[in-house]
Amino acid sequence: MGMALPHSVTTCLSPPVHYVICKLGFEKKDSYDINTILSENGEVCWQAVTEHVCYLESDQSVDYIKSIRSLGPVCESVNLHFKSLTKEQFVIQYALWFRWTNCTELFLEVFDVLQYTQNTEVALGLMKLTSCLERALGDVYLLIGKDCPFLLRDLLASKQLAVVFGQPVMNVLRVFIGSPYGLNLRNVLWHGFASPQEIPAKYCAMLLFLTAGLGQLLQTYLLQTKCILVHRPYVIFLNLEELDVFPDLNHETLSVAEELVKLSSFVLKTMLPFWMAALTAFKQSRYADSVILLLPQLEVGLRLLFTTTNKCPNRLLTAEPSALYTTFDEILAKHLDNEEVNQLPAVLEEPTMEFLWDFLNHQEGPRLRDRLSHGEINLEAFPREVANQIVAFAITLLCRFSDVDMLAFKEHMIIKLLMNCASCYRSRFHPVSRLKKQVLECMKSIHLWPELPIVPEEHVQMIKGLEGNAGASTLIFMISELISQLQQYMPQNCYRSDDLINSVLTERFLIELCDTRICTLYSPRPVLEMVVVLRKISTQCHQVSEQVIASTELRYEQWMNKTLRSRQRHNYLRMLNSIKFLSPVLRLILMLITLELVNVHLVCKKNPFDYQQYLKFLKSILQYTENLVTYTSPEKNKWDETMELTNKALIKIRKIGDRKLMLMQLAT
Repeated sequence: MGMALPHSVTTCLSPPVHYVICKLGFEKKDSYDINTILSENGEVCWQAVTEHVCYLESDQSVDYIKSIRSLGPVCESVNLHFKSLTKEQFVIQYALWFRWTNCTELFLEVFDVLQYTQNTEVALGLMKLTSCLERALGDVYLLIGKDCPFLLRDLLASKQLAVVFGQPVMNVLRVFIGSPYGLNLRNVLWHGFASPQEIPAKYCAMLLFLTAGLGQLLQTYLLQTKCILVHRPYVIFLNLEELDVFPDLNHETLSVAEELVKLSSFVLKTMLPFWMAALTAFKQSRYADSVILLLPQLEVGLRLLFTTTNKCPNRLLTAEPSALYTTFDEILAKHLDNEEVNQLPAVLEEPTMEFLWDFLNHQEGPRLRDRLSHGEINLEAFPREVANQIVAFAITLLCRFSDVDMLAFKEHMIIKLLMNCASCYRSRFHPVSRLKKQVLECMKSIHLWPELPIVPEEHVQMIKGLEGNAGASTLIFMISELISQLQQYMPQNCYRSDDLINSVLTERFLIELCDTRICTLYSPRPVLEMVVVLRKISTQCHQVSEQVIASTELRYEQWMNKTLRSRQRHNYLRMLNSIKFLSPVLRLILMLITLELVNVHLVCKKNPFDYQQYLKFLKSILQYTENLVTYTSPEKNKWDETMELTNKALIKIRKIGDRKLMLMQLAT
């Protein structure tokens, strides 16, 4: 689809913000002697820096405008000082003072960037520097405080950091980052408002300098208090295969992408250098850099679409400090701030929205932007697979939103393939998707039971006085009856046999059910509440299965080695007896969970009373599975009791079935 987007935009900074960042710090022309803020032995004289912070007479809070004007020449002086050093001199003088950040190399690289000022590199350096600085300051906060604030603004304003570094020092930092009234460099960059030429290099130099100064103050504090700074571990991407959406991008595809960037109206002309730098970084295997450059650009492009679609062009610019920026949060939300429906999701369509929510927002997803911008990811070890997804996704947006005829590009095999992957995307990290995954993993575990070694029948005959299998058979009969009662509500293609348990409660049927498309975007609250309970049930079932597997293997080995006492032998046989009905009952519960999940949206049709009754029923099944976990644990080992529990649970399920309270029964 083509969408006419405004090409004439020359800046995304509103006039007041543009003035503060690009002009204010250049108004005072004094040259400033570096030796007033740097002692002979290379220590930052904080007193000489903090005296540049000005305060409002009314309430003694920081006067950001005056402070930026006053600090401008100081930053210039620091920038020139760094330019006069060789890399070797810089390393000797400063490397030690960056150690506290746990990213010494990164700070040394920022020095290189300042030597031959390339605008995109300065901006990228600042983005990485501020996120690593935030992470390190959070580690310092934890020397004193308990839960580290999530927002940089709150972290910098905290009492805890003022104790370590002193309030005046924290105020200097707040002039540069973390306050919407100051330069706010980190937010302006990470949200994609600043184009490369709008960020003065001297502010990057100043933050590099201040970080070293903080290292010096921290060392003093640690020596005085005998504390040790502990760095929180980085977030590691587990299951990378779950993030695998698009095929691997080769050089040819990236060359096509470079052509696309120049033509697509998704890209603001002022931002073009960022896009080119992102593609170059990917080619050079600098995967974190590539994603850090691209995420703000995706935000700009989507903000452009958002403001065009919702006819609010003013929202394209940075807002005044008192108003909200339009960020990913607003762009991806269901409603605008005036309660009207956001039109963007309809334009982007569901698969694209799902991808954005998965990669940026869902709690169990990679939450890339949050984690990168808060310094939670090790940039050195950023996986190619993840960068590949973001770059490929960006290419599909370049292709979709453009006024130029993109036919030539869309005919490209690889572009066709990417577009196809994008249009078929389904959420992977929404709670509904996680539940499907859990159910299938649990079923796999239960499928291992028949392979478990059990003691041959003839050994068993020798033990006297064992109650027969009557109890187990009764339960198995009840399960069959339940299935035939509920059969009419199940898809019709899974069973034609007398043995209902083994023809219906199968992995194949579950896989088929889980393949049903369920709308997950903007799930209503009752749906999410219900899914939370279903996920807990599924987790407990899996735990029971794992315990059964472990106990069976252990007891069999002990039996064969003749190390079981008489009571333990009886207990082992009781366990084997219980397994006969535990397998079908767990499979029945998984089947019920999945059938209810497939019809989950019908829960919104229930009146409040029925909804509460229904939730109560689900919670009673949860209680049953929790009790099973306890009884089948190696500590408790109460196998006979599982029979009584199961009997009660099956009666409950039958009652709810009779009252037609299940969602699958509403569906027909």
